[in-house]
Amino acid sequence: MADVFSKEKRSQIMRQVKSSRNKSTELKLIHFFRSHKIKGWRRNYKIFGNPDFVFITQKTAIFVDGCFWHGHNCRNTKPKANKEYWDNKIEKNIQRDKLVTEKLKTKGWIVIRIWECELKNEKVVFNKISKQPISISLPPVA
Repeated sequence: MADVFSKEKRSQIMRQVKSSRNKSTELKLIHFFRSHKIKGWRRNYKIFGNPDFVFITQKTAIFVDGCFWHGHNCRNTKPKANKEYWDNKIEKNIQRDKLVTEKLKTKGWIVIRIWECELKNEKVVFNKISKQPISISLPPVA
């Protein structure tokens, strides 16, 4: 379907859109940490790649990746309009994510990437996190 706005008008509209900075997904993970009494995390700690959460003493970085923006294939979320632009944009995000993960790993960091859709299933999140050194005090998921 063609855009109902001119290119200039669409640009103006998009410039006015303000990001929530991934807050809803981050808040779900904060709830998970608190409900499982996981302590020691810092939010938006300043290291390379800007992870959403960091466990400094365990050198663990957690990223909560939005399925659309980071190219997860969990559902058919690819836009039909301006396909080439979005394909390039998402591919650049995927390549940047790989670069960030590799760079942090070479510096001795453990990198956990949690997809937005995985936050709907606490067991999936639990399994990803419980494999890491931060899991020592994790009680089992009911």
